[in-house]
Amino acid sequence: MAVWDAEQYLKFEKQRTQPSIDLAARIPRDAPAAVLDVGCGPGNSTKVLKERFPSADILGIDNSAEMVHAAKKNYPELKFMQCDAAAELHRLGRKFDVIFSNACLQWIPNHPVLLKTMMEYLNEGGVLAVQIPVNQEEPIHRIITAAAESDEWRHKFSTPRIFHQLPAGVYHDLLAQLSSDFELWQTTYFHRMQSHGAIMEWYRGTGLRPYLQVLSAEEQAAFERVVYDALVAEYPVQENGEIIFRFPRLFFLAEK
Repeated sequence: MAVWDAEQYLKFEKQRTQPSIDLAARIPRDAPAAVLDVGCGPGNSTKVLKERFPSADILGIDNSAEMVHAAKKNYPELKFMQCDAAAELHRLGRKFDVIFSNACLQWIPNHPVLLKTMMEYLNEGGVLAVQIPVNQEEPIHRIITAAAESDEWRHKFSTPRIFHQLPAGVYHDLLAQLSSDFELWQTTYFHRMQSHGAIMEWYRGTGLRPYLQVLSAEEQAAFERVVYDALVAEYPVQENGEIIFRFPRLFFLAEK
């Protein structure tokens, strides 16, 4: 299992947290008794849920020991545990009024089975609230994929990155089968980045992580140079020196 670096991830905490704020605000419940945060990471999304539902019993779970450790350190007043949402929800031993997941499910395969399982752990009338990045067609991902599949680098990566996100229409059909009511929407965030290097720094915490972790330090630097040079060509600099970093995200709410 690849290791997550909570400190690296939180270098862009404000930008990474905003979608969870936006999603939590749309949940059509005022006082759920029990809330589960799937893929809580370093705890920033769990904190958002506690602010949205101050009286709720909230549990954050993540399959990364590093992220759970960081969450407990960052928010000692909240509850966290290591748990693999793909296979271990039964360990929780209970159901919830809200199951929330912000920028996590793209790392988990087989969403038809996953969503069905998540719905099973909702109480009647409960809400599943999910945000999934859908930026796999954005320049940064096309650049990383092209670099990883090039003759120079493909032999270094035995298992190429797989995007588990599904098209919006597929989620529509799944939710129509699984829920009594649902809604989907997409938001594209236009992050203001100070440099192309800042985009690289962002992706060291997520999309570049699976590639860098199998390379030596020297190889990491060489691979990053390839990605960076292509990045500069794809992302223009604005008049004030900033760079617009587009980040589309798909959201949905589904009631049981």
